[in-house]
Order: sequence, then structure tokens, then C-alpha cells
Amino acid sequence: MTAVDPNSIETEDREARRARRFTRINKADVWFRVLGLSWVTPVLKAAAGDNPRGQMGEIWRLLGVPLLAIAGFLALWAALAPTVQTSLGAVPGPGDVWQEAVGLHEDAVRTGERRAQFQEMVDVRNQRLIDAGRADEVKDVAFTGAPSYYQQIFTSIETVFFGFLIATVVAVPLGIMAGLSPTANAALNPIIQIFKPVSPLAWLPIVTMIVSAVYVTNDGLFEKSFLVSAITVTLCSLWPTLINTALGVASIDKDLVNVSKVLKMGTWTKITKLVLPSALPLIFTGLRLSLGVGWMVLIAAEMLAQNPGLGKFVWDEFQNGSSSSLARIMVAVFTIGIIGFLLDRLMYAIQAAFTFSNNR
Repeated sequence: MTAVDPNSIETEDREARRARRFTRINKADVWFRVLGLSWVTPVLKAAAGDNPRGQMGEIWRLLGVPLLAIAGFLALWAALAPTVQTSLGAVPGPGDVWQEAVGLHEDAVRTGERRAQFQEMVDVRNQRLIDAGRADEVKDVAFTGAPSYYQQIFTSIETVFFGFLIATVVAVPLGIMAGLSPTANAALNPIIQIFKPVSPLAWLPIVTMIVSAVYVTNDGLFEKSFLVSAITVTLCSLWPTLINTALGVASIDKDLVNVSKVLKMGTWTKITKLVLPSALPLIFTGLRLSLGVGWMVLIAAEMLAQNPGLGKFVWDEFQNGSSSSLARIMVAVFTIGIIGFLLDRLMYAIQAAFTFSNNR
């Protein structure tokens, strides 16, 4: 009987655990790339002992080079900013902009505390009325203070998602129709070509007048300013989704279409079981483009119409003309860019969750 070498068994177990570790790292790499954290994978591989020297090169390329580029940008900005004089003084450098960002955060915290104190006072007053048997006099009183920076960010995000969802509900069915039917495509194509290039600044006055004429109530579910901004986003952002959906549906493998005919699939079954799964990658590409367009359109619409949100914040600071206005506008610019990036990553993550690729 052959003796079993304990050392060989231990070595095999160690290699098996190492292989399982690398398998988990490779699976997680898909999501790291989706979240923009692809540099984490070589860090984990180096820590696990997989060619540390080679992984250091990947870490430098994926993390070191971007950080070096950002540092170079900040250094160039800090050096050139004081040399440019405006009516409000020198262009603020990175330090000034960071100070204003901290100041906006502190203002938002103080506004939140004042709002909480005000609501507490209203609750105490209403409770006293209830205890005195005057419940009919109880009412909610809205806080009339200026919205904080974070509230304006939330308002813009809420508006862009509302407009984007409406655009998706309209664009995806129309895109499926255009992709499946040459007649529907011929009917929709001239409308797309005419309205796709129209600027949000042209849509805004039309939407404002129509909403003001149709939405006459003052105590509705949505405020007029919210609807104006959201509908403007919808009108400008539905085209990428519509076009990409039509293209994705029209590009379905003809063999699959023939199989659906042989199986005598109904229209709904054909769409849900064949069309949508095959066209999802291009549909999500259109959705990502639409959300990006909607975010840019929203800021312009808020600035022009003076509707609540980041766009109005930028315009108010521009009109304010104080010594800190330019730095605050720059804070808003970075905020808009970061939120735009995060929205794109969010859509990319949803796409990765619903579609299959060679990386999964």
C-alpha cells in the first residue's frame, strides 16, 4: 500500500484555496470595472501573491496615472488661477473652492437644524391645540427658509429621474415598434430627425406656457416648476433611447425571428421572450445616453426658468456677485460633474445586472 505524503496533501489544499481565491477575485472584477474601481483587482491579486511585480504595473496604470493626472491638473489650476482677474477678483484656486464646499456643507447642516427646530415648534403648537379641543385649527406650516445646497442637489436628481422615467416609458415602446415594423419606422423617422436636434432652450418656453395653461391647480401633487423642468428633460432625452431601441430590435438575428414564426409566438411573447433580451445591450446604451443628456438639459432649464435646483443655484450665485460667488459656482460645477458620473455608473451597474456579456 502506497503511503500518502501529508506535505503533498497540504500543498494541494493550499493550491485549491489559492485557485478559489483567484476565481472570486476574477468574478468581483466585473463589478469593480462597472463601479469604476478596476484598480482594486490588481491590488487584491498582488496581495494574494499573483505576480506582485506585474500587478504593480497594472496598479500604476489604473490608479497611479489617473491620480498623477489629477494632481497635475490641480497644480496647474493653482498656479494659473491667481493670474486671471475678473470683476469679482482673481479666479479661485483649489483651496478656495474647497473652503466654499466646506462652507456650503456647514450651511446645509445649520439649515437642517433650523428646519428641525421649526418643525418641532409646529408639532408642539398643534399638540396644544389638540389638547385644548381645537383640533380643527391644526395645520402644517411649511418652513420658509432658503433651501440648502443638499436640498437643491436632491431636487435636481429627483427632477432628472422623473423626466428620464417618462422618456423611457415613451421611447422604449416606440423604439420596439420602429424596430419591428418598417412602416412604423418610416412614420417615426422624420419626427425623430426634426425634433432630436432641438435645444432645451427652445422647448422650455413652450413647455412653460402649456403647463401653466393645463396645470391650473395650486395644491396638486407636483409643483409647476418641477413639471416644467421634468417635461423639458423628457423632450430632450427620449431620442437616444428611442433610436438605440429601434436599432437593437432591428438588429436581432433573423434566425431567431424565423424561429418565432415557426413557433407561432404571439406579439407579447415575441417581445418579452425574444426582442427585449436580444436588444437589451443597445437599449441600455440608449438609456445611459438619455440620462446623461437629461442631466445636462436639466441644469440649463433650471438656470433659464429659475426653477429650484443646481441650475438655479449657479444662476443665483452669478447674479449675487459676491467675492465667494465664483468659488461657489465652481463647487456646483464639480458637483454636477460628479453626479453625472455617478448616474452613468448607476445605469452601467443596472445594465450589468440585466444583460449577459463575455465578462460574466
